[in-house]
Amino acid sequence: MRAFCVLIVLLSCSYNNSFTLNSAFSVRRVSSLYSTSSTKGDIDIEKRASLGDQELDEFSLKSYLSRVTPLIEERLGSCLSHQDTPETTKITEAMYYSLLAGGKRVRPVAVCLAYDYISGAPPSDASDAQLKEHYRDALSLGVSIEMIHTMSLIHDDLPAMDDDDYRRGRLTCHKVYGEDVAILAGDSLLSSSFEYLVREGKASVEPLRLLEVLERLSASVGNLGLAGGQVMDLECEGKPSAEVTLDDLRWIHKHKTGALLNIAVAGGAILGGAGEKTVEDLEVYADKIGLAFQVADDILDCTATSEELGKTAGKDEAVDKATYVRMMGLDGARAEARRLRDEAIRGLGENGGGLKALADFIVNRGN
Repeated sequence: MRAFCVLIVLLSCSYNNSFTLNSAFSVRRVSSLYSTSSTKGDIDIEKRASLGDQELDEFSLKSYLSRVTPLIEERLGSCLSHQDTPETTKITEAMYYSLLAGGKRVRPVAVCLAYDYISGAPPSDASDAQLKEHYRDALSLGVSIEMIHTMSLIHDDLPAMDDDDYRRGRLTCHKVYGEDVAILAGDSLLSSSFEYLVREGKASVEPLRLLEVLERLSASVGNLGLAGGQVMDLECEGKPSAEVTLDDLRWIHKHKTGALLNIAVAGGAILGGAGEKTVEDLEVYADKIGLAFQVADDILDCTATSEELGKTAGKDEAVDKATYVRMMGLDGARAEARRLRDEAIRGLGENGGGLKALADFIVNRGN
């Protein structure tokens, strides 16, 4: 919070005519935010939409992940180092226990792909040092989002929520460190995410773009983000199917699951220099893949084993949870996932390069 306030003061001094703050201390977006590079960002998108199939044919998500994932893991492995003191050993250990437990890293990868889509990807023969420099700002946001995602998993696994003993193939945080420390570890990951983004980005990111991303990141966690979606999800649990509509389900997962994918894609684009219209277009893509991600999750809960998932399979049905499979049937849910993927890709234009490959991965993944 102190870093956030300092950023506000600095912005007020340097850009006192560029934006205004309302009484709730939120930023009112103005056109000047994108004025320095909006044309560049929108033209880049148009050029990409007019490319032939060559870009798609040449893009390999597997190859991309082999270059980007080690950078993500390296940044995650050091993101809390400044907080690790003798007095904070236990809580820092609990935070790292869940943060470094593996996973697909879809959200930080989405940040990097959206960043590349606007700014251009690094050359295939780029050195590790060049890759780190190219993705410096994108990784700052990606790590911040992964902290928030990990917080949500820690809290989601608690007895008061989904009550799960396993996550990513090993005991959940509260089973290892106790419920009290797990709750606090999640809380600290949440606050650390904002601190990390500002600390890492303040020297290299245009201040108004950094503030825009910070506002969006904050909103993704609240009532119109994952917290609000989680509450509605809990309220729908156990209700008869007739009392839960598809619109209810879509609202839940646009916010509970989709909000972090939205900030990943939109935030990566903003950091890459996207114009306002381009960001809006990419948010449509992000919302679609966010819903598709949850549909795929619901399908996997019914079709995969606990070993494959790294968590308890069949849990949704056991607690009578509102899911796409329950409401649409297995074949209907699979068709819905494909429909959402196709709509997301159409929103990008004929060709979407890495973002198309990400949408395919989200729908077709095995865990």
